Amino acid sequence: MNEKLLHFIWQFQYFNKSELQTIDGERITLLQPGIYNVNQGPDFLNAKVIIGDKTWAGNVELHIRTTDWDKHNHSQDPNYHSVILHVVWENDKPINNHHFPILELQPYVSSILLDRYVELMNKKAFVPCQSYLPAMDNMKWLAWKERLAIERLQRKSKGIVDDLAKANNHWEEIFWWKIATNFGIKVNAEIFQQIAQSISINLLAKHKNQIHQLESLLLGQAGLLRSDFDEEYPAMLKKEYLFFQKKYKLLQVPVKPFFLRMRPANFPTIRLAQLAMLIHHSVHLFSTIKEAQSVVELKALLDVTANDYWHYHYQFDQPTEYQPKKLGMQMIENIIINTIVPIVFAYGLFTKNEDLKEKALRWLYETSAEKNTITKAWTSLGVSNKTALESQALIELKNLYCNETKCLDCAVGNVVMRG
Repeated sequence: MNEKLLHFIWQFQYFNKSELQTIDGERITLLQPGIYNVNQGPDFLNAKVIIGDKTWAGNVELHIRTTDWDKHNHSQDPNYHSVILHVVWENDKPINNHHFPILELQPYVSSILLDRYVELMNKKAFVPCQSYLPAMDNMKWLAWKERLAIERLQRKSKGIVDDLAKANNHWEEIFWWKIATNFGIKVNAEIFQQIAQSISINLLAKHKNQIHQLESLLLGQAGLLRSDFDEEYPAMLKKEYLFFQKKYKLLQVPVKPFFLRMRPANFPTIRLAQLAMLIHHSVHLFSTIKEAQSVVELKALLDVTANDYWHYHYQFDQPTEYQPKKLGMQMIENIIINTIVPIVFAYGLFTKNEDLKEKALRWLYETSAEKNTITKAWTSLGVSNKTALESQALIELKNLYCNETKCLDCAVGNVVMRG
């Protein structure tokens, strides 16, 4: 037994309440178990019980053993003077002259529940409750997924707001950082973020009407214009970049982007060229996105194709067959899910704009579900994954609940524990 499980049992009243008695033999009728307290003081606040023929209102403290009360010096702490009931798992040694009733809970708890908890804590599988899935009906799953998606967005929002100070509280700037990071995909995300942070959005705005100047700035800062090129176009980009580097005192990022073991469509040259075209076509992109109403509008804003040179190249000086380097729908939806929705939600949270937060959630509902190893494993176990909201929720559930065996904090775990 541990205190977290004991709190769980008490909070949800997973015990036989019909014959409760204090260690002194007085009958207990539980009216309200209390509200779980996450701050200093007793574990449950504003509880209400009838002991014998007297009604008590106050707080409840839980311990594994009765003697833990003295070990924690609660008698000396005024926060605990309002305790009306001490609930313990094991009455190891009664407190002398105790001034409140003590309930030993162990005899009233089903061994099935305890066995189920041990099973979940020791299960070696994709998720601890795997053999019980889907466990809940679709309506309960949907409510739980929405809460998980909100938790994920709140967590991401904290990171965005923390970075806001570094961007001088400029939301267009922070959006530029985040979308550039997204274009780098997982392999080059950190390097693309450094590139974005090395060139301000205001500097890019000065050159947005000339696509080759934008490419020279981005590719140059990435360290991809250092070679002596045979072709005219990269040689021109290099010349432009060297001029801008001196003029703006630009410092290249210390590490060049990676190409190894990557699909050509994801090469950093292509992604930076597409990013340059997005800047070229947009004006105050974050402000425009905030005003958008549907995912269809977002997709139209992100529908860009790299400059003509890239129709015949994936890398400089290496011609290939004609293939327009259009930003694919999978990448567009990835940007909506991982950049646009979180930053719009964060902005709504920061400005206390509920409409923006609700719109960000709606966009997740309107976007196709992600398909990866985590979501595929969930669907194989009978759990639905039809929208981006569901896939984001399932990723959050796996990484922050299942991997940490936080079954007692999980709606699914709660159902499984009840049996």
